[in-house]
Amino acid sequence: MVALSSSSTSSRYQRQMALSDFGLEGQQRLHAAHVLLVGAGGLGSAAAPYLVGAGIGTLTLADDDHVSLTNLHRQVLYNEADIGLSKANTACQRLSARNVDVDCRAIACRLEGSALQDAVAAADLVLDCTDNLATRRAINACCVALQTPWIHASVARLQGQLTVFAPPFSHGCYHCLFPEEAPAAPGPLPILGPLPGIFGAMQALEAIRWLVNNDSPLTHTITLFDGQHQHWQTLERTAHPHCSVCGTHS
Repeated sequence: MVALSSSSTSSRYQRQMALSDFGLEGQQRLHAAHVLLVGAGGLGSAAAPYLVGAGIGTLTLADDDHVSLTNLHRQVLYNEADIGLSKANTACQRLSARNVDVDCRAIACRLEGSALQDAVAAADLVLDCTDNLATRRAINACCVALQTPWIHASVARLQGQLTVFAPPFSHGCYHCLFPEEAPAAPGPLPILGPLPGIFGAMQALEAIRWLVNNDSPLTHTITLFDGQHQHWQTLERTAHPHCSVCGTHS
């Protein structure tokens, strides 16, 4: 981890350090933190710049995909010159140029099995910026097993959802919410570009709040958004007593 410079604390981060519950202590907590961000697409390319801007000490960015023309309407870290390049490597190069205080690490392969377990074990917090159910289930299982908090978001069409799963997972885990396998969609889902930007930024906000205060109101709720009608909804989450992943609750 790169040392936090005195010039950064006095100028770069002064606007967030001025918050009453943040200050120098909050900045030092961010600088000491290691965040694993899985997926450098629409959600990830929106969340990552805010995490880097806030001064996260170490950001590991994992994605095995390459930039394509179809990505550019919503994946704001990339441009046409990046087409064909690794998303993880390109994102880390771009993010490192934004903030020398941050140690940005790329994993340009699919995280699964022991590699996923090792990456989660090394992190203080995981952001699920993926676009498939199988990877979310694997992240959930690893985070529950290792007692690592993680922030989930997903978007499709004009809808999005956001929640935080945190130990001891007394309000359940991802498997409690979605215990059944969903049928695979026939081709890419339609989506408008601003939607992953909104939810990626919200993931970054909750990540910063969690790392500074070790708390989030979303640990027991899930936030839903209907962009067609500009309607927000918050629902309470509960643990399933017989969940095969986290089912140790009474």
